[in-house]
Amino acid sequence: MIHMSGWRAVLVVLLTVAAGQARAEEAAAPAGPMNADAAVKIALKHGSDAIRSKASIQDALGNYWGAANGVLPAVSLNAGRSGSLTQNQPITLATIVGTQVVTGTGLLDVESYQRNAVVSGSWAILNPSAIAGYSSAKNELKSAKLQDLSTRQDIGLSVRRQYYEVVKAIKLAQVSDGALRLSRDNERRVRALFEVGSVSRSDLLKAQVQTAQSELDSITNHQQIVAQRITLANLIGIPENSMGEVDTTLAYRPMDYDEATLIKEALANRPDLKAADASLKSAHAGLGAARYSRLPYLVLSGSVNVKPAFDQKSDADTMPGAPHDISRQHVESDRIWSGTIALRWDFNVGTDSRIASARANLMRAEDTRTALNRDLEGDIRSALFTYRQAVAGSDVAQRSIESATETYKLIQQKYNVGSSTILDLIDAQVQLERAYSDLVNALAVIRVAEAQLNRLAGRGE
Repeated sequence: MIHMSGWRAVLVVLLTVAAGQARAEEAAAPAGPMNADAAVKIALKHGSDAIRSKASIQDALGNYWGAANGVLPAVSLNAGRSGSLTQNQPITLATIVGTQVVTGTGLLDVESYQRNAVVSGSWAILNPSAIAGYSSAKNELKSAKLQDLSTRQDIGLSVRRQYYEVVKAIKLAQVSDGALRLSRDNERRVRALFEVGSVSRSDLLKAQVQTAQSELDSITNHQQIVAQRITLANLIGIPENSMGEVDTTLAYRPMDYDEATLIKEALANRPDLKAADASLKSAHAGLGAARYSRLPYLVLSGSVNVKPAFDQKSDADTMPGAPHDISRQHVESDRIWSGTIALRWDFNVGTDSRIASARANLMRAEDTRTALNRDLEGDIRSALFTYRQAVAGSDVAQRSIESATETYKLIQQKYNVGSSTILDLIDAQVQLERAYSDLVNALAVIRVAEAQLNRLAGRGE
């Protein structure tokens, strides 16, 4: 007879894989391993999608201030002092002596300075195109901010989905490692029986094939861990070798979700739905701005020159030996005001192109909003079905583990006394491994389905 302690030790290893499946609240993650929430925080800080989303807000902000420039007054200040100097400018002088006109030539130097401090401004009032354009840009900025919140929630869902792919790969590798230990233990037992002539060489070869297959499964699953970790690291925006260990807890607390409540919550909280509404308003205003650009509008402009001053000095040298004719001029004012009101009407052949582009943008915005609201109920119903199916699958997997464990024990005992074949033993081992794999898959699907439902309801990141 062969002792049973070996397979019992291996079963203990396999049982630890499903230890976290109990229906209880998930325990707090240890300080070392990274949990799903920590991965999401890293992705929101370093991930490419999060960075591009923030850049979109800056684009919308630039468009907003550009549109505001069309409806707000433009003011400028120009202050300075200028000067000019003219030297040795030839001049002709005429002097009346008695009844005679005496002419002569000379040179003239002119030095002048001017000081100005001008505040000027213009304002395009009653410009319907600019007003509608500003409204469009304002709603576009609102939409960009809401879309950023939606993107952050999408990132949270994507990271959690990939995070649990990593956890699932680790758990499946643990299952395959346990199966490999079990296969090697069986092979050793079969070899011992073969050496004493209790089993045929065929049984030994079958046990060796099962061990080889278990080794291949173990290698494949460990490679899958590396692949999934690399994918997660790329998603959160850090090198894989700096990611460290991950928390492999797959425990969950069953939730009784209500479809109507989820739909109501989604309509009230989903940032992508609100962003679609804002985008639609922006598109309507954008089309109005394009159409209104055909209309005339008023422009007010004005300026004030504070304390302007003008100084000029002239020095005329007319005859050799004669004194210079020097004159000075100084002009200074308190203020000089000026203003204009004008009717402006722009004729641009590109207006039709602008209208067509705005109309296309409106069509896309309407379709996006319609699709989001149309698909809302279906998406929630599908996610609920996935969640409930996974919960039921975890129950089935747990019962399958219990059944497969008892079956394996029985087949092992029968094999030891010669009433069962090695194929029966291998099949029992495969069924046990499959039951644990099914449980791991079901638990991972549950966690992803929970994240999907939270995303559809618009809950946080």
